[in-house]
Amino acid sequence: MSTNNIPYSSSSKRENENLSREKEFVELHEQVQNSVHLLDSLEAFLSTFQKDLTAVSGQISELQDRSKDIDNRLKNRRKIEKPLASLITDIIIPPSLATLILDSQVGEPWIVAIDEFERHLQVIKARLRVKAARDLGDVAEGLRIVAATKLRVFFLALFQPIRNSVTTNMQVMQTSVLIKYRPLFAFLKRQAAPVAHELQRSYVGAARVYYETGFRRYARSLGVIKARTTERFDLIVQELDKSDDIPLDIERLSNAQFDGPSVTLSYMADDKTYKEYTEALFRSLLLVFMDNATAEYTFVKTFFTVESTLPTLDSQKSLLSPSTLLSPMERQSNSGSDYGGRNRVESISITGAPNSATHAAREEQSNVDTIWKQVFNPVLEYVQTFVKTVFEPPPPILPLLTMIRLTEHVVTEIENRACPPGVTFMFSLRLQMWPVFQKLMNDNIEALKKLAEGSSGGYFSRTTIITESTVKSICIRYIKIFIAFVILTEKEDETMIFSNLLRMRQEVEKLIQRYTSQTSDAVAKATAQSAFYEVLLRGLNREVQSVAHPKSQNELAYWAKLEEEARRKIVSVQQTRARR
Repeated sequence: MSTNNIPYSSSSKRENENLSREKEFVELHEQVQNSVHLLDSLEAFLSTFQKDLTAVSGQISELQDRSKDIDNRLKNRRKIEKPLASLITDIIIPPSLATLILDSQVGEPWIVAIDEFERHLQVIKARLRVKAARDLGDVAEGLRIVAATKLRVFFLALFQPIRNSVTTNMQVMQTSVLIKYRPLFAFLKRQAAPVAHELQRSYVGAARVYYETGFRRYARSLGVIKARTTERFDLIVQELDKSDDIPLDIERLSNAQFDGPSVTLSYMADDKTYKEYTEALFRSLLLVFMDNATAEYTFVKTFFTVESTLPTLDSQKSLLSPSTLLSPMERQSNSGSDYGGRNRVESISITGAPNSATHAAREEQSNVDTIWKQVFNPVLEYVQTFVKTVFEPPPPILPLLTMIRLTEHVVTEIENRACPPGVTFMFSLRLQMWPVFQKLMNDNIEALKKLAEGSSGGYFSRTTIITESTVKSICIRYIKIFIAFVILTEKEDETMIFSNLLRMRQEVEKLIQRYTSQTSDAVAKATAQSAFYEVLLRGLNREVQSVAHPKSQNELAYWAKLEEEARRKIVSVQQTRARR
């Protein structure tokens, strides 16, 4: 191998190595450049992505806000969905309801329909700020006018039979017909007040004619019967020569009670032979008045007292119940009966304040009383006129007290049936009767006093001859008066009755004492007194058996004591004479 070739080979090797390194460096440089370009591209991409991501983030936040807004709007819509549906249901008048009002005659279907229609009217009036309610206002007003017009004609037709014929059964008409249609009148009172007032005046006129005609005929019939029996007040000392053995007529005293004899009817006056006692006719008139007056007041109170707002369904059903008005002949009532104040229809107080409620109740009571008086004023005059014929001239004392007791029972019963103006009228009659009774008792007592004084033969007094039969007759009459008074008096401490009886007893005792004092013989005097006391005791024992009253026992004890004293005196005088 040549030595000249070795350096060249080494140099070429290095060159080759350098060339390969240069390529590597070039490749590495290219790779670095590519990496730089890639990094620049990645940097640009990341920069763009960041901007896009920021934009997307903003859009997502906006979508979230919109989602929350939509969710809130959905919740709000759901909240108003039911009230809005209820409003639409309330203000929209169903076509079937409108057709019923426009095309049908008033009848029982109207009772429920008019209630529904009025509720629609109230909602429409309360929601006039709502455009839909304002749009329906004209339609509802038109239906209201049509309903009021038809109801006016309907009620006027119902009142016509009452006006035309007195034979119409008023209580049946009221309880079976008018009360049933009370919700229709209540609708008119709230929604068409002028029409309701017109109907009220029409009813008052019809009922006034009905009761005036009926009571005028009835009072006239009773007057005809009364004229057939003439009884007048006689003093206890008058007609002493007639027989007094007739027993006390207990059945006649039963006219003071509700469960006494049957009521006298108008047609009985046609029988010219029919007669009846004055107190029986008086009782018939008062019972007929009481039944009609209380029934009419209950109807007026129920029918014409209208709530300021629509009643609930339960209260409305109770008003339609036939049990709200009982038959007027149902006399056995009490403060809790259907005539009483517990079934009173009360107006609804909007404020709920006690004072306003009391004021409203007073106005309601005043309105009912006014309507009743407008209907019954002619009846009150007929009753008052008949009562005057009974007491002018005054009747006998026992029939008078019988009528007073009946009047007191009627006052109590009318008060239980909650008819204040009827109570006031009957109370005024009662006040007129007691002074008459007191005057008659004073006249009797004064007559007894004068009779006794006449027997004493005073200088300025007219001498009256009194016989034993006269005194016995006075005793028998006193017994009848006492027993009758006790039967007619339930209270033991009634001053008006027993104070007068005490005064009369004192005068009877004085009459016996003064008559027997005409004899100078002590035994004859005591014997005569004992005989009169025995007459009183026998009469009282015979009549008192059926009367369980403390005053009866006291009366028996009083005369028994006097009779025992007279007997002791007889024995004492006889023993004294025997010693001599």
